[in-house]
Amino acid sequence: MERFRPVDSKADFPAVERGVLEFWRERDVFRKSLELRAGAEPWIFYEGPPTANGKPGIHHVQSRTFKDVFPRYRTMTGRFVPRKAGWDCHGLPVELEVEKRIGTKSKRDIEEFGIAEFNRLCRRSVTDYVDDWERLTDRIGFWLDLSDAYRTMDPEYVESVWWSLKELYRQGLLFEDFKSVAYCPRCGTALSDHEVALGYRQVVDPSVYVRFEIVDAPDPTLVGSALVAWTTTPWTLVSNMGLAVAADEEYVEVEGGLGRLIVAGAFADVAKGEDGREVRRLRGGDLVGARYAPLYPTVEG
Repeated sequence: MERFRPVDSKADFPAVERGVLEFWRERDVFRKSLELRAGAEPWIFYEGPPTANGKPGIHHVQSRTFKDVFPRYRTMTGRFVPRKAGWDCHGLPVELEVEKRIGTKSKRDIEEFGIAEFNRLCRRSVTDYVDDWERLTDRIGFWLDLSDAYRTMDPEYVESVWWSLKELYRQGLLFEDFKSVAYCPRCGTALSDHEVALGYRQVVDPSVYVRFEIVDAPDPTLVGSALVAWTTTPWTLVSNMGLAVAADEEYVEVEGGLGRLIVAGAFADVAKGEDGREVRRLRGGDLVGARYAPLYPTVEG
């Protein structure tokens, strides 16, 4: 009759994890997993390296766990999966971290501080928290070769990027085009989605409500009333050439102290106020073809 060790009903899961990690370390399991697959078909996984100029957070645990799942799976299917670590050493997060330390507020301040010294501090800052990152990587069981990590600021890495661009150009895959991107006037550079998120906040945006007086329409009774539109980009009104309506949505004509206004149905009560009245209800399709007086008649279209 087989006998089993009793299982404690109050399991200490962190202790179990530490035991597994220690087991892997004592037997050098990561290195052996690579040696067992030496000579097999490689499966290359380029990790998007973290920026190590700040301490890792809980969200990094999630992303690095996902990064570990796929190489492990491919290793289990018999592929050779080298695991080279890397550190991201460029970009606005690095510069902003250094600016906080030295107290600069603008690019001109950086020039007065000294570009060479600023660059030196940036290069140093990306290594400040490497130990914290390595401890996290080990703690979560992310198998990664940290002993020979690449750094995006190393000349060899920079040269490899230029080589990649050259190859793309040589193969006709590199072309010039236009793209609308977020831009930071303070930093003087375009921003990635990640960089935009660093300073994202909700603000109250200036906006205006504009009356567009109808001067001609398929339904003559609309003449004399005004379409009301709302915009957060009032500087575009100078070149305004048209308004859009939703054909099947409800609009309401109201009459009050501001005259006859046509607004979206949801804003009828606001538009007529306490002393106004509702004249009629319309569909957006009823407004199609109406023409309104230009806001700036002296501006040629």
